[in-house]
Amino acid sequence: MARAIIAGAGKLPELLLQGGPAQIVRLAGVASDPLDAPEIPARFEQFGKLFADLKAQDVSELAFAGALSRPAFDPSLMDPETMALMPRVAGAMGQGDDALLRTIAAIFEEQGFTVIGPGDIRPDLVAAEGPITAAPSTAQEKDAARAREVLAALGPLDVGQAAIAAKGQMIGIETLQGTDALLQFVAQSAPASAGVLVKRPKPSQDLRMDMPVIGPQTIERAAEAGLSGIEIAAGGVLILERDAVFDAAEKAGIALWAAP
Repeated sequence: MARAIIAGAGKLPELLLQGGPAQIVRLAGVASDPLDAPEIPARFEQFGKLFADLKAQDVSELAFAGALSRPAFDPSLMDPETMALMPRVAGAMGQGDDALLRTIAAIFEEQGFTVIGPGDIRPDLVAAEGPITAAPSTAQEKDAARAREVLAALGPLDVGQAAIAAKGQMIGIETLQGTDALLQFVAQSAPASAGVLVKRPKPSQDLRMDMPVIGPQTIERAAEAGLSGIEIAAGGVLILERDAVFDAAEKAGIALWAAP
């Protein structure tokens, strides 16, 4: 039984390779770091060729890792399998990222592949419940609860995975631009809030395809934004470069913890 990792940008593909041998699917037009593993070149326009190449390599397990941008799509390069799938994929795209990712996973499963999540390969990367640097204060817990409440209300609308509250007030909500953009916005609009960032999956999110992630840069951006705490979802968020995350949070005086 062989495994393949469909690789996007960031550290996650490399970290998953440390969990066992795998081939790397490198998509044309998608930025990703060089990796010490056999590669299968692929294009978004040629799903049929990718299915055939994976089966030729006896791949049975697939994992998606890293940020996947949407490159320019050339209809003239589409193979028959991709042409047949396009109405289904286009319909999912109109429903948001969650629907699109679930559809992509279903398409691969229909071809006989098992789609697994990063946490299946590297369970040590998944946040466990409890303090990671320091337990939250009562005020931080209240702000976290407020942000969680808003995220729960927005979840069915497929809006975002993160929100920031300070002194009971919402000062930022993640949208399509992502968590870094949210933190930059708060740094500019409320730089001394001492607020709390909450990051957790949306209720319907397929964690095999899109598990939220924090890394050292998250902590650095949170410090620049003047935050005092970060709460992540236990069992629902990956911590990349855990030692560096811990050190950055300790240095910045940011309480970091995982909650149900």
